[in-house]
Amino acid sequence: MINPCDKIYIVEERPNPTTDLYILPAFLGQGRDVIKLSLHELPKLKANSTFSVVFVRYLSASWKRFLKQHRAQLVDLVFFMDDDLFDLSATKGTPFRYRHKLYKLAFKHQAWLRSMDASLWLSTPHLMEKYQSWQPVQVLPRPMAQPTEVITVFYHGSSSHKREIHWLYDVMKSVLEQDERISFEIIGGKEVNKQYKSLPRTVVSHPMSWETYTRWIAQPGRAIGLAPLLDEPFNHARSYTKFFDITQAGAVGIYADASQYSEVVTHGKNGYLLNMEKLSWVNAILELAGNTAKRDQMLENARLSVNSLAQG
Repeated sequence: MINPCDKIYIVEERPNPTTDLYILPAFLGQGRDVIKLSLHELPKLKANSTFSVVFVRYLSASWKRFLKQHRAQLVDLVFFMDDDLFDLSATKGTPFRYRHKLYKLAFKHQAWLRSMDASLWLSTPHLMEKYQSWQPVQVLPRPMAQPTEVITVFYHGSSSHKREIHWLYDVMKSVLEQDERISFEIIGGKEVNKQYKSLPRTVVSHPMSWETYTRWIAQPGRAIGLAPLLDEPFNHARSYTKFFDITQAGAVGIYADASQYSEVVTHGKNGYLLNMEKLSWVNAILELAGNTAKRDQMLENARLSVNSLAQG
């Protein structure tokens, strides 16, 4: 569907299911050089190189200027939509802010797309029939390839741990950048979501009752639990109860060393004890993520420790 060229740029507002389910699968197995960019990222072209662009749902003024400037190198231009973005009446009943977004990023660019001889790719027979004057191409969805391994790291501190939540951001940003197998789970409200929503593969769960939490934490799938504690008066009275939660989750814990955790955790045996230096936590998380056998042995030891504490 795309003629031979040096590079194909897939342009999206942000990572989204439309790209993963429709557009990326269209190029699988073709050996094409496909690069994803955002609406505000522009490539640096080599002289005499050729390229094609697929806009996923939306396009921007900066990209329009870029394509006008480099039209001689442009091979194919495509606009894909999986909703009716070219008819504002079809969005009746949706929030005004969303309708304004569709107008700004899709609807008002129809004439420009036609002037650029853009191809229209569509997702459903309904859209194919409605926009048949474009001579559109239908693209069918395909299931996303599942990652070979997912390693879930989590921190379940309450709102009283606001400083620890803030402290962990840099740690997890570095970890997530270095190992794409790792996902992160944290509990918090709007403030936590605002801080962490930019991190990839990160889920912010709402605070919940203790009864709900005890059942949620018992669900399988978590690998590494975090229990940082900054050196401040309120934390001096903390006990080692997170050791129980992390072990119940089937995970190995990384704990602050200058705390009560040192009473139940032996470093390297049933968990890690670390000082509150961010790089140490980054390296420890990456190390444990890369060593399943070590995590399994440490988890077994942690469970033995919990059983021993339960028996008094």
